[in-house]
Amino acid sequence: MAVGTYVAVVGPGDASAEQIAAAEAVGQGLAEHGATVVCGGLGGVMAAACRGAAAAGGMTVGILPGSDRAAANHWVSVAIATGLGELRNGLVVRAADAVVAVGGAYGTLSELALALKTGVPIVGLHTWDIEGIEPAASPAEAVERALEVARARRALSPPASSGRPASVG
Repeated sequence: MAVGTYVAVVGPGDASAEQIAAAEAVGQGLAEHGATVVCGGLGGVMAAACRGAAAAGGMTVGILPGSDRAAANHWVSVAIATGLGELRNGLVVRAADAVVAVGGAYGTLSELALALKTGVPIVGLHTWDIEGIEPAASPAEAVERALEVARARRALSPPASSGRPASVG
């Protein structure tokens, strides 16, 4: 089974019109390049990224804070209800090969800190100015850089075990 590239798009649930437009363009660009968009599954930047990805025929995964899958935004392809509240931010980051941050409030900051701590590369679009976050000037640049760093990271990581014993030959 081929495993694709997963890119988390993170940002505020209460986003500005500029952030919404940027996140939608990022989601669409990622999907056009075959990446799966991972997010927190709710509104604002999360919904915009999913909407963009869905418009391009892409796959989206929403990792929800609550226990109700129906709380996911309309454009989430796969909703994962965790019941973990904000702790789900760690799952969003750890499920991704790279992170694109569009804007951001404190929830986004927690995701960025977790990504930095665990070595998940981050591309930022009008987000926190923190060492280790690669800034992008446009959604297209954010997509390009995120895909580059995600693929580089995947090339360095061994594939996950299937849990089955290796064949003896």
